Order: sequence, then structure tokens, then C-alpha cells
Amino acid sequence: MSLPDALSHLRPIDGGFAAVIPDAWLQGRTSYGGFSAALALVAAQDLANDLPPLRSAQVSFVGPLSGEVQVRARLLRRGKNASWVSAEVSSDAGTGLTATFVFMGPVEQSALHLHDVPPPAGLIAPEQAVPLPERAGPSFAPNFDRRFALPQTGERKPEVCWWVRLKDARGLDPMVQLLLCADMLPPGVMPLTGPVPVSSMTWLVNLLTPQPATRDGWWLLRSTGNYAEKGCSSQDMALWNADGMAMAVGMQSIAVFG
Repeated sequence: MSLPDALSHLRPIDGGFAAVIPDAWLQGRTSYGGFSAALALVAAQDLANDLPPLRSAQVSFVGPLSGEVQVRARLLRRGKNASWVSAEVSSDAGTGLTATFVFMGPVEQSALHLHDVPPPAGLIAPEQAVPLPERAGPSFAPNFDRRFALPQTGERKPEVCWWVRLKDARGLDPMVQLLLCADMLPPGVMPLTGPVPVSSMTWLVNLLTPQPATRDGWWLLRSTGNYAEKGCSSQDMALWNADGMAMAVGMQSIAVFG
């Protein structure tokens, strides 16, 4: 079951909706983080039909989520130009995810222009990129097309860079689709550790466009580990569209059990 299918079966509850996390979106004993974060964003967007574009998301992965979950959102503050919304995804086991979303309209009088998020050098276009093995990766991976975006040199460095395309994006809001895809990569330190258990703890995403768009559904994702000590890893993240335009940047804290 895809995210569009799951959204078509929502059940209204007080303050939000109930949804079922399909087995195809599980990562071990919990939901893939991008899926549960996308559910939280849908609940936040449903609070009002005139919210400005999403510009930032702060997500905490608190506990495991599977089966039926309850997704609720509430407005924290609505100013003249920006709105803050909190959202929570929970199950019978307790809270699994909390998020704070910031929606903000354009500041027309601002004269500042800075766009310094270039895509990686040596990039392979998605049309020429080599696909990852179909069965490689976590159980939710078959929901995506994945291709290596940089030449495979065999060098071990804390970086993962792939082209990613969601197989079923029918009717999804562009921001929901972006959030669903943006957490798809394994941790940047994974090339140094091999396949060991990991658990995302926090995730900050800043949106660099009010209307994300790409060509043929392809997004370029890059995760770069910059710190790992005693099981705690930190990484920088970025996402571009198929034409090399930066769509989002972020940072994530990950527990690495190996």
C-alpha cells in the first residue's frame, strides 16, 4: 500500500485522523521516518486551507510506530506572515513522533539573495545512473526507484548520494512528497560501518523553495556524516531536483549500534 492509498483510508478522530502504517513502509519494528513525518505534515496542513508554504520542519523520532496510529495537530501561533503548528503521531504504545512545522509567506521587501547549495561535482544524470539492486536495503525500499548519483570508486567515506523517485505519488502535495522522500537514504556513516542497526533521533529540514518540483519524479539526495562517537552520529543532508536546483537542506542525529 502506497502513501496515497493509506491517505484514502483515513478515519477522522478528535483533533486529527487515524491511519494505518502499511507493512510495506516498516523499517524494522517501526515506521520509516519519512512516512510518519509525512502523516504529521498532512495533519498540520489540514488545520487550515490558507496556510502559507512550509519552510521548516523539526522532527523527533520518539518511539516505534506500526499498525494503526493516531495523528493530531494543533496551531501554536499564527502571525501576519508565519504560522507554527505542532503535530504528534502516536499508537497504543505511546508517542512515536513529534514535529513542529513552520509555514511562512514571502517577505517581498527583502533584498537579500543567496543560493549557495551546489549539487555534488561529478554527478551522473538520473537517466544514465546505475540502479541499486532491487532487494538491497530496508523493507520499505521497494516503494522507491534508487540509482547511484556518483561514480562508485570503492573509497570508504561518510557519504551517500543517490537519485530517488517515489513509485506512487498520485495526488500527493509536493511538500508531503518531498518529506516522504527526503529521509530515504541510509546514514552518511553507513559506508564506514556496513549494515548495522541504526535509529534516527531528530531531524531538521529547511525548505529552500515554496513549491518543490522536479523532472520525471527524480530527487537527488545526499547525506554526509560529520561526527560519530560512542554511538551518536550527526549528518548534514541536502536535496536537489533533477535540474540541480536545491530544494531542501537539513541535519539529522542518528544512533548507530555498531
